[in-house]
Amino acid sequence: MAARIVDIATYLPELRETVEQLRAEHPDWPVDKIADKTGIVERRIVGAGQTAGDMAAEAAKNLFATGKTAPSDVDYLVYCTQSPDYPLPSTACVLQHQLGIPCTSGAFDFQLGCSGYVYGLQLANALIAAGDANRVLLLTADTYTRYVHPADRTVRMLFGDAATATLIERDASGGSAIGPFVVGTDGQGAANLVVAAGGGRLPRSDHTARAETDAAGCIRTQDNLFMDGQAVFSFALGRVPELVEATLSRARLSIDQIDWFVYHQANRFMLENLAVCSRIPLEKVVYHLKDVGNTVSSSIPLAMRAYADQGRLTPGQRLMLIGFGVGYSWGACIVEWR
Repeated sequence: MAARIVDIATYLPELRETVEQLRAEHPDWPVDKIADKTGIVERRIVGAGQTAGDMAAEAAKNLFATGKTAPSDVDYLVYCTQSPDYPLPSTACVLQHQLGIPCTSGAFDFQLGCSGYVYGLQLANALIAAGDANRVLLLTADTYTRYVHPADRTVRMLFGDAATATLIERDASGGSAIGPFVVGTDGQGAANLVVAAGGGRLPRSDHTARAETDAAGCIRTQDNLFMDGQAVFSFALGRVPELVEATLSRARLSIDQIDWFVYHQANRFMLENLAVCSRIPLEKVVYHLKDVGNTVSSSIPLAMRAYADQGRLTPGQRLMLIGFGVGYSWGACIVEWR
């Protein structure tokens, strides 16, 4: 049983943080150099008292407002986040009630970062293929800016907050519009992109809240997000071109037969290098991070929605979606935009 993406809706918090603001706050930082390399000049910041679940709910409401589906039509709610509202219960259960989705629907969270959207599509596709659902609501949302120490320039100028809602439904035409999928995992890289404290392994304490300055002059605590940028970059250059090649091979397609390559929007420098490594023409690479930054699991659907709104993504086009990052975790799939 085939599945297709019906629609994507998004939500961005109102608060913005710009390069100009950072330049004024940190005159000693090479703000312009970093912005030029990353391609990010503005990011959205979650509001006080607002959670990732709140943002996900707003994205879902924006999707329902299009009239293409209603809460009563949803058979499964699948929510990807690394910023849960509670240790328990699952935020998806709370969202089911808030959104008025039937009690006969399934709902669950799964915890992945930059590869999360591809995995979410795979889960939705599998639920539909198994005959367990006709319509799946896939939500993504994260508030990474709350993990970032304000004096850590390695991550503060990268990450923004956002949420998306994607409706996936059974395709009556019978032609598969999602897949095949290729995924992978290497937990050896877990420590290179991590919030060390706050879970069962290392509970938060006065000790974990103690700020330290690294060799580059960046300040953070164990409660904050740590990223070894060089290690993550090396991982991406080593794994992602292989992922692209494997996905093309499984789909029996060539680069010429893909209209758009939608990478996780990590930063412009990384995307350009990944495209060059795979010999993908840069004009086939989607860029949507200038005004939103790296939005983790929301970055791919956010980019797809933006390109569709601009008229650049049109029905009949074929995309490769490529997620990679924290974990290390990676995944890619082919999507036909209908």
